[in-house]
Amino acid sequence: MAAAAASLHFSAQVSSLNNYNDLHPDWTQREVSTGTTIMAVEFDGGVVMGADSRTTTGSYIANRVTDKLTPIHDRIFCCRSGSAADTQAIADAVTYQLGFHSIELDEAPLVQTAASLFRDMCYRYREELMAGIIVAGWDQRRGGQVYTVPVGGMLTRQPVSVGGSGSSYIYGYVDSNYRTGMNKEECLKFTAGALTLAMERDGSSGGVVRMAIITEKGVERQVILGNQLPQFSTV
Repeated sequence: MAAAAASLHFSAQVSSLNNYNDLHPDWTQREVSTGTTIMAVEFDGGVVMGADSRTTTGSYIANRVTDKLTPIHDRIFCCRSGSAADTQAIADAVTYQLGFHSIELDEAPLVQTAASLFRDMCYRYREELMAGIIVAGWDQRRGGQVYTVPVGGMLTRQPVSVGGSGSSYIYGYVDSNYRTGMNKEECLKFTAGALTLAMERDGSSGGVVRMAIITEKGVERQVILGNQLPQFSTV
């Protein structure tokens, strides 16, 4: 009788544990890894976007020259952090939806519209996908804009935004060096410096720095190779 009672008690504990696991899935206890560094800054007339180029598979560097600046429309781009597969799938879906939206309006879409589509998808599939997105671009209504869609699906507009694992190393640099009213060249220097510092400290960030300048005139792309990055130390 005692053995049967003990077995019944154990079965009840296992059942209770399984119910707990159903309500509290394993991913809620795991550390969120978004191995990259992405950044975007508004200036009068447009935006500057930048990202490192390292893609990792665990501790293995799968690609060291990845382009993480993804075009969504003519003057709208996004920076992707999180799962490369997840973020690429979301970016493809938003590009498709935004293209139809633009055809229906017979005009270029708003940057905020693109950001809202990212937010809706990231929130709807927040338990299945891991994606942190920065959406930036230019439109005739509001000029240059930067929107942040962190993991989970929130949406906020910010004059400067950083994301990914490398961002935790550069918040102090960003806070002390960012100022309102910077021109395009100052934003380029600021972005290149911040990404370089993140790449020096974050093991999941590295490679080259890719940047995009988006204005009314269109998109200008730049690449800063490893031997051309700003020098902050000789260590």
